[in-house]
Amino acid sequence: MISSMPDFALLGSLVDQGDVLDRLSTVQSLTPSQFNLIYNAFSFAIATMFASALFFFNARSEVGSKYRLALLVSGLVVSIAGYHYFRIFNSWDAAYSLQNGAYTLTGAPFNDAYRYVDWLLTVPLLLVETVAVLALTGKEARPLLIKLVIASVVMIATGYPGEISDNITTRIIWGTVSTIPFVYILYVLWIELSKSLVRQPAAVQTLVRNMRLLLLFSWGVYPIAYLLPMLGITGTTASIGVQLGYTVADVLAKPIFGLLVFAIALTKTRVDQENSGLPIELGYAPEIDGIPAPVQS
Repeated sequence: MISSMPDFALLGSLVDQGDVLDRLSTVQSLTPSQFNLIYNAFSFAIATMFASALFFFNARSEVGSKYRLALLVSGLVVSIAGYHYFRIFNSWDAAYSLQNGAYTLTGAPFNDAYRYVDWLLTVPLLLVETVAVLALTGKEARPLLIKLVIASVVMIATGYPGEISDNITTRIIWGTVSTIPFVYILYVLWIELSKSLVRQPAAVQTLVRNMRLLLLFSWGVYPIAYLLPMLGITGTTASIGVQLGYTVADVLAKPIFGLLVFAIALTKTRVDQENSGLPIELGYAPEIDGIPAPVQS
């Protein structure tokens, strides 16, 4: 029987048979605890995104002028994500109603597409945020961002057909294609962050190392969630796991990552101020590599 087969054997069997996945939009019923788990996770994500947006926008005045772009982008990322989680939350709530002690489908589909619209906007901005806080020169930053943004768009665009497909073979094919730019982005970011360590003040180096680890950990949750239905985990369990996994990954990759960006920007501001002897918070900023930083008017 299939249920007694190992995960990889089960995967091969499903591919051969072309079996259909049980997606969230087709799960017929959920227990109250299952429904509320995702309901509360979405609610938590909304609160986290909007609260962190207020923090990032207000915290811009706490850092030097050349790091303020990073915090502006951080605020934009979580604002966009908060809006989309609000839409996801409403879609989830509308898709199910409590009937006889169980949540059953109302006929309104749960819209998974909101996530990919969100990622299409926020992932390129996250890359801008990462590069901005390193305060690279324009000559270094521009070609790097072009490569990373193009790769991120390809990654999201190729992952979406697999995400919405009910056929596991289609999910595997598009997931594999999407993995190529995914690995490329992580590789480039890891290399660039590692190279930047030698140029960072000692107080910042530990934070940059932590940024590398958080990138790997948070981005690593996404493919795990995507793979759940292909590892012998099906039906309601897979559906709940996918939504919970994506939500946890988004919270780590956006507000938590943004807080680390703020910590780096604040620490670098203080180091710059100590080195220059000028009050950066009043609009003065030191030169970096011979290039004057913009002065806040």
